[in-house]
Amino acid sequence: MSVIQVSEAARDRVHGLLEKEGKLESHALRLRVVGGGCSGLRYELSFDEDLNDADSTVEAGPVRVAVDEKSALYLVGTTLDFVDTLQESGFKIVNPNARNTCGCGESFSA
Repeated sequence: MSVIQVSEAARDRVHGLLEKEGKLESHALRLRVVGGGCSGLRYELSFDEDLNDADSTVEAGPVRVAVDEKSALYLVGTTLDFVDTLQESGFKIVNPNARNTCGCGESFSA
């Protein structure tokens, strides 16, 4: 079982962003869990070309998503999605391990 699942919408959005920046072949999307936010933990997304053996890597078509070993403990079973509606637009992380989330949805506790 992979640490995370990547929806088709998220894959397409990441692909477009990497392609626009000329990083499709060299970089992966890194999903990290870091301390912070009103609930104690928050997600961080960035492009990263430095992957290591301890990373869990998910291949979603031409897109790679990397999760470091520590973050993987909080992310098992998580789905990375992308939504673009009238009410919200951006990456949406559906994490079954999050016990509580803050009102703004930016942080969680596990």
